[in-house]
Amino acid sequence: MTLAAALAWQVGLAACVPLLVRRFGRDAGYPLAVGYLAAAALLLTRLPVILDDRQVTVAWRWLPSLEVDAALRMDALGLVFALLALGVGALIMAYCPRYLDGSEDEQQRVYVTMTLFAAAMLGLVLADDLLVLFVFWELTSILSFVLIGQGGRPAATGPAVRALLVTVSGGLALLAAVVLLAVHLGTTSIDTIVAEPQRLHGGPAWAAGALVMVAAFTKSAQLPFHFWLPGAMVAITPVSAYLHAATMVKAGVYLLMRFSAVFAGSLLWDGTLIAVGLLTAILGALLALRQYDLKALLAYSTVSQLGLLVGVIGVGTPAADAAAILYTVAHALFKATLFMLVGIIDHQAGSRDVRQLAGLHRVMPVTVWLTVLAAMSLAGLPPTIGFVGKEAMFAALGEAHGQWWLGWCAAGLGVLASVLTFAYAARLVHGMVEGPTRQRQLREPSWAFLAPAAVAAVAATTLGPTVAVLSPLVERAANDARPQGTPPDLALWHGFTPALWLSVLTVLLGVLMFLGRIRVERWIRDVPTTAPFAELFERGRQALLKTGSVVARTAHLPEPATYLARPLLTVVALAGVAAVALPEAPAGPGGGPARPGDWLLLGLLVPALAGLLVVRSALAAISLTGVVGLLLSAWFLTVGAPDVALTLMLVEVLTAVVIMLAVRQQPRRLAPVGGRLSVVGAAVLAAATGVAAAAGTAVLTGRGELSVPGWWYLDRAEELTGGANVVNTILVDFRALDTLGEAVVLAVVALGLVRLAPGRPGGPDHTVPAGDDLVLSLAYRVLAPVLLLASAVLFLRGHEETGGGFIGALLAGAAVGLGELAHPGGAPLLSRLRSAPLAAAGLLTATSAALVPLAAGRSLLTPLALATPEPLPSLSTSLLFDFGVYLMVLALVVAAVRRLGAAPARPSVQPDSGRAR
Repeated sequence: MTLAAALAWQVGLAACVPLLVRRFGRDAGYPLAVGYLAAAALLLTRLPVILDDRQVTVAWRWLPSLEVDAALRMDALGLVFALLALGVGALIMAYCPRYLDGSEDEQQRVYVTMTLFAAAMLGLVLADDLLVLFVFWELTSILSFVLIGQGGRPAATGPAVRALLVTVSGGLALLAAVVLLAVHLGTTSIDTIVAEPQRLHGGPAWAAGALVMVAAFTKSAQLPFHFWLPGAMVAITPVSAYLHAATMVKAGVYLLMRFSAVFAGSLLWDGTLIAVGLLTAILGALLALRQYDLKALLAYSTVSQLGLLVGVIGVGTPAADAAAILYTVAHALFKATLFMLVGIIDHQAGSRDVRQLAGLHRVMPVTVWLTVLAAMSLAGLPPTIGFVGKEAMFAALGEAHGQWWLGWCAAGLGVLASVLTFAYAARLVHGMVEGPTRQRQLREPSWAFLAPAAVAAVAATTLGPTVAVLSPLVERAANDARPQGTPPDLALWHGFTPALWLSVLTVLLGVLMFLGRIRVERWIRDVPTTAPFAELFERGRQALLKTGSVVARTAHLPEPATYLARPLLTVVALAGVAAVALPEAPAGPGGGPARPGDWLLLGLLVPALAGLLVVRSALAAISLTGVVGLLLSAWFLTVGAPDVALTLMLVEVLTAVVIMLAVRQQPRRLAPVGGRLSVVGAAVLAAATGVAAAAGTAVLTGRGELSVPGWWYLDRAEELTGGANVVNTILVDFRALDTLGEAVVLAVVALGLVRLAPGRPGGPDHTVPAGDDLVLSLAYRVLAPVLLLASAVLFLRGHEETGGGFIGALLAGAAVGLGELAHPGGAPLLSRLRSAPLAAAGLLTATSAALVPLAAGRSLLTPLALATPEPLPSLSTSLLFDFGVYLMVLALVVAAVRRLGAAPARPSVQPDSGRAR
């Protein structure tokens, strides 16, 4: 349970952020950093097991019918990436308190989102099921979008959307790969797939490998998807540091390492990774050389360094895997250091332009020398860990399989990318130490501000000579990535090897390029270094939006009747197609002759519907609509469907309330629309739709017997769930996952309405009606307690008799709506209900009830009895789940009612007005 505990701990930290911020303010980052380290320490307790070539696993049944488990597995490879996410995350959390200076709400948003992001990354690298991996993969994309666009700044909107679209597109590619692998191999277990790569061959292997590469390239900013990453620099520096150093962009690297054992050895996989990776490395380095903004330079540097990693992974040897893993650690350390130091410089100097930072070492010596240490690791200079990692990568690239000259070509491209890296690293340092001091008023920040960057810089430097400390874990991780072969030992000194001479050549050429920087800069400016991928992407997005606008234009109609004609015509057309395609369909219901009561209800329905066609009073139309709904409810009741009847009746009541709120500020009379021809056309279409609907009902219910699933539910529902109400057991037990998804949609809509609501009436832009309605006020005071009590009863009895969370929430919502009608300024008793807390509590309750069975070793959403003290009634996870649904449905009703109740007052019209003014 170590893995589940670490993941739960991280999510719990996010839940505690509001309390920590309220208690410590922006210093909440310090206890959060301790929490990150505690999760890392928890995982490190399993290090002896990992080094002993064993794995730590935990699994629960998630989707039994698909044989999908909510499975977590930690081997050495997963542990390396988990420690990076948590260790660097702890440094970033300790850095945030001195950096953040916004409001308490802004600090809370940053801390919560980053902590959830760490949890998502942790789940991604520990997932042992393809579907679990995909879920966490998409969570990182969504959370990165939130982090980049944090605060709603206009400048951040475009880059955040671009990052989301690119990475989510890669997520769709990953989903296609997951489906392909699951169908072809019959399993979604990553451990099983990696352990038996020979089972995947031929066309499915090529297709799945290509889809996995697309997913990784989008996440790790490889050509041609590299353009989103520099744009993400609009995020605040702690976010940029975390995304670039240890989380978002490293997810693609992890995915390639994890699936190399499956796809490596094919020309598609190895050749594409080497070519795309090394070209990205060179292009990113060239673009970094053109930057004066330090964050932009570091962003393109990240693109380049990720390209090197991808190219080395494509080599496909144990040595290459070990080199890639070690350099991933090195990159996380020096890139986190550089981003944090750039944030300090920007915070102190108010500028990130390297041309404005001359002589900075005289006023901020510690900051500058820490930058020098990190830049040395970036450039691959001894004795840093960056030197050890880069030398190992040179050696790996030289062994690229195939013709001998291919290996040397790959090594040559790697050297070229590294020479450019040395040049921009030297340029970064040179801009701070050369020339007169431009900003003499600057001072070193507090040690609390510098300490996180100092820890990472010192670690990046000292781990070079002491790389043997990391060697066992790195070698074990390389063996997990590709079990064939044994990776070499990692050390600072291997003698005079070809890789060492390549490192020397890199330094020499880098120094020459730096010395000729003016000429090199002029050459880089004149020579186009990148295709306009970002512009092409933006043009494609705009073209897609324009296409969608054209398609949706017909939906933006001023008259609902015109809009309604299209779905009605579709119903008629589908009925015609069905009549041609299914000539043998039963002609009518086979359930027996009509009853006298049916004819009575039909006789009442016809005049009510006829009245709806001719009335011009809005109040009369609302009343007749309610009459039609109530008659249909009675009809359902007479045929033995009390749950459906009660639900429809409550929906009709709420519909009447909502319409009354909507027309309260509208004309009292309905204006006629269209001429005689349009009326005749509408009548014909209505009649045709009615015939089509009746014929469809006859066909679908004409068997006169219960379906096989229906018999199964009636026969087994009570035995399996303990509930006698079959309708309710289907909703909260058998198809609870569907219900949860639909309830989450309701909660999201409720939260959306809360954000859109203009506020309660009485504000500066709204007019409160003259006073409360006396009749409705009296009715509300009498009926509201009764409705709430009946709502509670219906909810509690739902598993056994007619009722349930949905029905109970509708009844409580009717009380809220009646209160809004009676007291527009705020009804007593129910005016304190708020949609957002209701939706959040409902979502938390339903999700908790869904997860509780996992702790008992059962599958997700399995009905489970809960132990309660003797005087209290028995509880079950189904009841808790239903209560969550109750809260989410009530949240939507409250949001809709309050939204309509807060609508601006409109000029009234004369009672005898024939049409709207």
